Amino acid sequence: MSRNLRSELKRRRRQASPMQAYDALPQPLRQWLTQACLPWSPASALKIWRQTGGSRNPAAAIGRLNAVEQAMLQQDTKVWAPKS
Repeated sequence: MSRNLRSELKRRRRQASPMQAYDALPQPLRQWLTQACLPWSPASALKIWRQTGGSRNPAAAIGRLNAVEQAMLQQDTKVWAPKS
């Protein structure tokens, strides 16, 4: 028996195929995801896209995604920065 099959953790099933979720994204959002610095889930990227009205104003939605990603990267540098 394989090691990872002996886990005692409760298994969770995905609700949908991750590739189908990615394929259903608008083209500008998929293009942004291919160039993103961090690994985004299709659901979280789409949530920000919809909140900022990406279908009406893709440039504003891309700008917001960039801002969120930069904030996350800044937060990450604080975690990994050497303590003085």
